[in-house]
Amino acid sequence: MLGAQTQERAQPGAPQILPLHSDEDVVRLRKLVRDSMVAMGFSLIEQTKIITAASELARNTLRYGGGGEARIARVSEGARQGLELRFVDQGPGIEDIPLALTDGYTSGGGLGLGLGGAKRLADAFHIDTAPGMGTTVIIAKWKLF
Repeated sequence: MLGAQTQERAQPGAPQILPLHSDEDVVRLRKLVRDSMVAMGFSLIEQTKIITAASELARNTLRYGGGGEARIARVSEGARQGLELRFVDQGPGIEDIPLALTDGYTSGGGLGLGLGGAKRLADAFHIDTAPGMGTTVIIAKWKLF
């Protein structure tokens, strides 16, 4: 329920775009995600989950994608509203998505929990990638209002 369908939803505001080229950018992203979730009334547990997922995906964008950007948008769908985070890079892409989502698998010396962990922490997860084409990962957290 992400990706192209997201564009069809009523969007309460334009997405905020943050560059992801340094560790400082990741810190700024975490703060913006937290502030957005607080403003929307998400619980501390929900905030922590999405901030953790956002941090993992931003670090993947830096480490494996050579940098890129994050887009943060408040979205709505029927009676629910949420926060959608989109991470985009122009890196080498992911050859085997199921393998990359497997806990313990890493292509760069990490713990291998980033993509799979982010997927578990979010309410919605979508990845669009191909070798040589970069990667876009979209996550969302939903709240009924």
